[in-house]
Amino acid sequence: MRSFSFSHVPLELDELRSLLADPVSGAYAQFEGWVRNHNEGQPVLRLDYQAYEALGVKEGERIIAEACERWPVRQVYCVHRLGELSIGDIAVWVGASAAHRDAAFAACRYVIDEVKDRVPIWKKEHYADGASGWINCQKAPGDATLQPPSSSRA
Repeated sequence: MRSFSFSHVPLELDELRSLLADPVSGAYAQFEGWVRNHNEGQPVLRLDYQAYEALGVKEGERIIAEACERWPVRQVYCVHRLGELSIGDIAVWVGASAAHRDAAFAACRYVIDEVKDRVPIWKKEHYADGASGWINCQKAPGDATLQPPSSSRA
């Protein structure tokens, strides 16, 4: 398994956690991002995630390499879901193991923050009133302007 990946199926948390098991590690930190039922005052019914997968994996791997350079971590993994997700589904998971908790927490936080900022992932929110809208990543690698894979915008 790559350190960063996309998944079109629900995440198996026990499998992901087992990737980080290491007798040298004394700490493990994880982050789970869940689909919530609201955004900016609007009730949300579900999300659709799309990504520029080839570029996204490269950038995700770069982010994890940066975390491994900054903190003394043993392992770091991140998986982001794609496709239709329901309220409560896990949209993204990050896990880090290290000898000590500070490094595991810091690396985990860094990875999720950078993934949200740099990986070309878009989500389409479907609202209770029948409307929907795309939300894209903050900035793309190389500051390129990217659009969701499907050119239609609602």
